[in-house]
Amino acid sequence: MNMMMAIAIASLAFVVVIGLFFVLARAVGRGEGDLESRLDQFVVRQVSEESQPSERQPSRLTQSINTAVAERRFARNIATNLARANLKLTVGEYMILQVVSVLGTGLLFYLIMHQNPFLTLVGLVIGYFLPGLYVKMRQRKRLRDFNSQLGDAINLLANGLRSGYSLLQAMDAVANEMPPPISEEFQRVVREIGLGLSTERAMNNMLRRIPSDDLDLMITAINVQHEVGGNLAEILETISYTIRERVRIKGEIRVLTSQQMISGYVISFLPIGLGLILFAMNPTYMGRMFQDVCGIAMMAVGGIMMAAGFFAIQKIVHIEV
Repeated sequence: MNMMMAIAIASLAFVVVIGLFFVLARAVGRGEGDLESRLDQFVVRQVSEESQPSERQPSRLTQSINTAVAERRFARNIATNLARANLKLTVGEYMILQVVSVLGTGLLFYLIMHQNPFLTLVGLVIGYFLPGLYVKMRQRKRLRDFNSQLGDAINLLANGLRSGYSLLQAMDAVANEMPPPISEEFQRVVREIGLGLSTERAMNNMLRRIPSDDLDLMITAINVQHEVGGNLAEILETISYTIRERVRIKGEIRVLTSQQMISGYVISFLPIGLGLILFAMNPTYMGRMFQDVCGIAMMAVGGIMMAAGFFAIQKIVHIEV
């Protein structure tokens, strides 16, 4: 029986590793040539059935998953989140990665936690949320980097307009002169306009990928100027000064509240991590917490109080500017 269990676990681990390697290899190896699939991910557009397929064809499994969930709302949400995180994955590849994460994390908890079914279930739940957590972290980092660069980019746009550039030429200068991620986004805008999209549609697509209030302000100013006229360079210069000041104030607030944020993370996650380590070292000692009603009630109350404290600290240190 133990031999059969070991063979089953080894087979599952092999499948998990192969699946993870497959998805990551496709994500890393995807080049710039597959224009159609990249446009479908980053641009909302109508594609006719007679359109020619791209040079890179997905695997049958990925293609089947993409076809099955193509019109589902959750698939559109996943595609939007992947675009905002700048991850070159299709919805099908992301779902495969999520399944691999669930199986791998569950197997890891099963082996480390001495085959405890409750903690194995906890590992499965954690594995389900891990890919989404990574995507959200990339989104936040990319949005923060974009907002920190937006003031200088708008200033560069205004200087380009003052020197006689058109708006498209000024955006191309931002794409060539500024570092990522803002250069990538403006390069996509220039490329979409070159492919036939209107300036308003291309800018709205960028706002869909980068949900920034400062970017929304800039796009609104450009759209209003196109409708009623006016000195766009002067408007952009005023917006640039406002955004730079906001970024400066946000940076000062982040420095002043960083200690409280770290305290919230430590207070919330240290008991959980310490409990898992103690269970892995001495399951008999910690197992009584899961066998007695009083122990389960203590863990439930402690978890609720830690969650309440964590969200309270986050609410206090989150200051809108």
